[in-house]
Amino acid sequence: MRPQRVAIVTHSTAPRGGFVHALSLAEELHRQGADVRLVALGDPAAGLFRPTTVPHTILPGPSKIGTTLGERVFAAIDTLAGGLAGMAGGFDVVHAQDCIAARAAVRVRDAGTPVTVVRTVHHVDDFTTQALVDCQRQAVLEPDVVLVVSEQWRRIVRDEYGRRAEVVHNGVDPDRLPAPADGARAGLRDGIGAEGRFVFLGVGGVEPRKGSVHAFHALARLRREGVDAMLAVVGGHSFQDYAAYRAAALAELPGLGLTLGRDVVLAGTVTEEQLACWYHSADALCFPSVKEGWGLAVLEAMAAGLPVIASDLPVFGEYLEDGVSALLPPVADDVALARAMRSLVHDAALRERLVTG
Repeated sequence: MRPQRVAIVTHSTAPRGGFVHALSLAEELHRQGADVRLVALGDPAAGLFRPTTVPHTILPGPSKIGTTLGERVFAAIDTLAGGLAGMAGGFDVVHAQDCIAARAAVRVRDAGTPVTVVRTVHHVDDFTTQALVDCQRQAVLEPDVVLVVSEQWRRIVRDEYGRRAEVVHNGVDPDRLPAPADGARAGLRDGIGAEGRFVFLGVGGVEPRKGSVHAFHALARLRREGVDAMLAVVGGHSFQDYAAYRAAALAELPGLGLTLGRDVVLAGTVTEEQLACWYHSADALCFPSVKEGWGLAVLEAMAAGLPVIASDLPVFGEYLEDGVSALLPPVADDVALARAMRSLVHDAALRERLVTG
C-alpha cells in the first residue's frame, strides 16, 4: 500500500509565523520519509525566503489583488483554488494552514477531487466585514478534519463553531536559531544604538494582536523612571492591513516621551538568520499579546536562551509558568507590564532563572 500523498498549503510565502510553521512541518514530514509537497501563493521567481529540500510549488499570486481586505482574500482563494485544481489529483490529503487555503482546498474537494481536507486553526482573525466573518467561519466548518494548536483554541472551536478538533501543539527546532558568529551580536546592538542599554525585543511588527501599544506605554513608564531601556521590533509583513493601527501607535511615541529610531526601533521583516541574531542579541523578549493561537515567538526566544515576558493569556499558561519560565503580567495592563520589564532590567538572577526554569 503506497503512503498517502500530502500537500501542505498556505496562502503566502511571507516569512511570518504561519508560513514558517508550514515550511517546518513540510520539512519534518519530508525528513521522515513522507510523500509531501509544500504549496503556497507567492512569486515563483523570488522563491522561498530560505533554501529547503522539501518539494514545493509556488503558485503565482492573484493578477488583480484588489484594494480592500475582502477583495484580497477572495482573490487569493480563487487563485489558490485554481492552482490546486490542476494538481490536487496528485494528493490524498490537503492540509490547509489558514482560512484562505482551507476555502480553496474545500472548493477543489467539492468539485469532485477525492481528497481529505485537514485544517489547522492557529487562531481566528477579528474580521469586521460580514463576508470575511462568514468566510472564516466556513473555513472552520467545511474541512473534513480540524486541528488546533492549543487547548484554548480547542475549546473556542468547540464552543463557537461546534466543531470537534484535535490538539497538535506547535514546536520549534532549536537548530533554526543558532548563535551568531563572533561580533554579530555587538554589531547588531551597535547598529541600533544600544550602547549598553537594555534591549527588549518585540516580534511580529506593530499590530493589534501583538499588544504593541501596551509595550510602548510600559516602556514610557520605565523611561520616566530613568530606566535606560529600548524596544526593537522585528517583523510586520501581514496579509491584513494594520497601517492605521501602526500609524496611530507610532504617533503616540512623542507624547510618551519616546523617540522613534532611538527608544523604539523598527527593524522590519528580517531573514531567519537575522531573526536568530536578534534573539541572541536582545536582553529579553517583550511579547504582550492580547490574542494568540500559541505564540511561536515565545518558543523561539526560549530556544535561543532569551528570557520572556508574555501575557497571562490562557494559551501561554499551557506551557509557561509565571515567575518560573516567563513573566506573565495581565493582558493589556500597562502598569503590570512595566513592572515585569523593570524586574528583568534590574534583576540578572531573575533573567537567568527564567532561562533555566
